[in-house]
Amino acid sequence: MAKYSKHQQNIIRNYYENRDAIALQRVQELVTELYLAEGKKRQRYWEQIQPHLAKLGVPASQIAHLVKQDKPELVARLVQTLMDRS
Repeated sequence: MAKYSKHQQNIIRNYYENRDAIALQRVQELVTELYLAEGKKRQRYWEQIQPHLAKLGVPASQIAHLVKQDKPELVARLVQTLMDRS
């Protein structure tokens, strides 16, 4: 494994310490886009949201339910719940 400088180690550590916040912010951005999207773009946003929700610890069954319902407001409520937990 390559040795990292002290600066690089700090960047890597900070990334992993803030990984949940980064995923949560990305889901918020994607929900906004999801509200406005139609057709294939909307499907692509759903595909992008799924891994971020998984990183946040949302069960796969719940993610599948959200995708099946195709309602961005349900994801927005879930994001709000996750923010309240943080």
